[in-house]
Amino acid sequence: MKKSRFPKGWDEKRVKKVLAHYEKQTEEEALAEDEAAYEDRNQAIIEIPFQLVSTVRELIAKHQYHHLKTTSR
Repeated sequence: MKKSRFPKGWDEKRVKKVLAHYEKQTEEEALAEDEAAYEDRNQAIIEIPFQLVSTVRELIAKHQYHHLKTTSR
């Protein structure tokens, strides 16, 4: 059996918790959550080619890491 690999900071318990959240969500709740994401002025929703997803995730992780280092001083 192949062992599951999770991103840093994630484990099976966290994945199950996220899945449970979305499986219990009604269509109205899901729509409200999506609309709230589009209205958040601190984030942008963009479309990128699938091949770039891992690279963009890496950049976001690096940004978050450096942001945490500078704000925790």
